[in-house]
Amino acid sequence: MKLAVVGGGSTYTPELIDGFARLRDTLPIEELVLVDPAADRLELVGPLARRIFAKQGHPGRITTTADLDAGVEGADAVLLQLRVGGQAAREQDETWPLECGCVGQETTGAGGLAKAMRTVPVVLDIAERVRRTNPDAWIIDFTNPVGIVTRALLQAGHKAVGLCNVAIGFQRKFARLLEVAPAEVHLDHVGLNHLSWELGVRLGGPDGEDALPRLLAEHGEAIAADLRMPAPLLGRLGVVPSYYLRYFYAHDEVVRELGTKPSRAAEVAAMEKELLALYGDPALDEKPALLAERGGAFYSEAAVDLAASLLGGGGSPVQVVNTYNNGTLPFLPDDAVIETQARVDGSGAVPLAVPALDPLFAGLIAGVTAYEDLALRAALHGGRDRVYKALLAHPLVGQFEYAEQLTDRLIAHNREHLAWA
Repeated sequence: MKLAVVGGGSTYTPELIDGFARLRDTLPIEELVLVDPAADRLELVGPLARRIFAKQGHPGRITTTADLDAGVEGADAVLLQLRVGGQAAREQDETWPLECGCVGQETTGAGGLAKAMRTVPVVLDIAERVRRTNPDAWIIDFTNPVGIVTRALLQAGHKAVGLCNVAIGFQRKFARLLEVAPAEVHLDHVGLNHLSWELGVRLGGPDGEDALPRLLAEHGEAIAADLRMPAPLLGRLGVVPSYYLRYFYAHDEVVRELGTKPSRAAEVAAMEKELLALYGDPALDEKPALLAERGGAFYSEAAVDLAASLLGGGGSPVQVVNTYNNGTLPFLPDDAVIETQARVDGSGAVPLAVPALDPLFAGLIAGVTAYEDLALRAALHGGRDRVYKALLAHPLVGQFEYAEQLTDRLIAHNREHLAWA
């Protein structure tokens, strides 16, 4: 089995390598190719990846290349984890929206649209080259904004499934609180990427006992503290929202907060510099503790599970993924991409049935889906008017004056990445 990781020079990669090494019986990789145009990063990440494999006794071969076509040739699956524009572009995404009183964030709001505009054309080019080289390969997308990018891939006819680590993070957290094995916890996870709610926490399987009321009663304060939301809110909702819902439920508070501290991009850039220095140590043969602060917790376990199921291995039969709606949420178009539990096998992902949603959740999902549709049109076809309409539709913008100002700023800060601008 051959896997390729596009964006293999990322500081995330040792987390992924560690998962591949520990879970080699689930996903028996013979060859792993790290693909990245940044040769300097590959020179650090590649040798560390080999040392991790060697320490854990993994027999697979790890190679590195800047040549995308060569790297993906013959791959059974290609995992995308790229960041177009790097942390410098993320820094812009997180700052210029604040000038208009809107949340600055890399995956939602105006910053998220900017990231989609930069990312979709690049990802589609990569996918076309994968298809020419190996049309049977699965594409696993971890590149943000995952929902929009996955929708672009699927609409272009690619064999693609989107992946996020939010659900597996909740699964592990709830398993720890309930003192059960993570495999015993199944989430009623519904929504869009970075706009989701845990409506139930089932023990033993998708139809098992719902432990969510007990979790909220016994651990509501701790869960709310992790989400940086008030415990009474969780009690009134009766569900656990993704921490990204804080941008919607406490928008003005978050804007004030973001204006008083360095951006997350600046923090991550400093962390990445330190991580890359650690990776260059020839004695290091495991992922360093600092990597846990980088984000992406349990990403490797989720990636291994998904790849194993798609490639006919021993992955879990039900996983939380991003895939076509296809009637699962009847108030959305079939070709909307939702994030929910799905049965996954070699033919792809099929969402499980979802009970009727409270309008409180359904309304926001519908609104953000409309934005994502407009965002994808803007990313595919360009044009100031398309950018403006996407921003006007976003619940975190929604005012024409803000949309005008943000459109100008988005284009100004991303002109080098926008062929039409």
